Amino acid sequence: MKIISPKPFYFQDNGGIPNSILPLLVYRSVTSRSGPDAAEWFQTVFTRNGWMNAWRWGIYPYHHFHSNTHEVLGVFSGEAMLVLGGPDGLQLKVETGDVLVIPAGVGHRCISFSPEFCVLGAYAGGGKPDMNTGMPGERPGVDHRIAAVPLPDADPLGVIEGGLLALWRPILENGL
Repeated sequence: MKIISPKPFYFQDNGGIPNSILPLLVYRSVTSRSGPDAAEWFQTVFTRNGWMNAWRWGIYPYHHFHSNTHEVLGVFSGEAMLVLGGPDGLQLKVETGDVLVIPAGVGHRCISFSPEFCVLGAYAGGGKPDMNTGMPGERPGVDHRIAAVPLPDADPLGVIEGGLLALWRPILENGL
């Protein structure tokens, strides 16, 4: 498996969506597989690296985030336009073969998609995600939960050099 180093995206707290000091990571074209074969491949690789509690579906059409776990999404069919980081965040097109690693607290939303768009999602350590939408009253509780989410044991794709651990560990250790 040829893995291209991920592209990191950083998002600031926007008041409703807390986002994270950790960057969201986008790995482009990690597999040439598509459809059910790609979904099975993603699930096998993610599970091998400790990212479990997998599901297959799309991405919600409203801004949301999880405060208690990090999430990985492997696009196994189609393409979509996402908004990351909250309402004024980054618009990003994803397509079959792409993988996103979303730190706890980072907002994400699907704004358009092809008819066949589908992802396989999973969570670091097999966590069960909560659902937050940036509504009044969610904070400061979500902030405390986000701060308590540990560094995953491994990159969901098993990348050693230049992957999740290489990018996230120094930030968490130095409190940057």
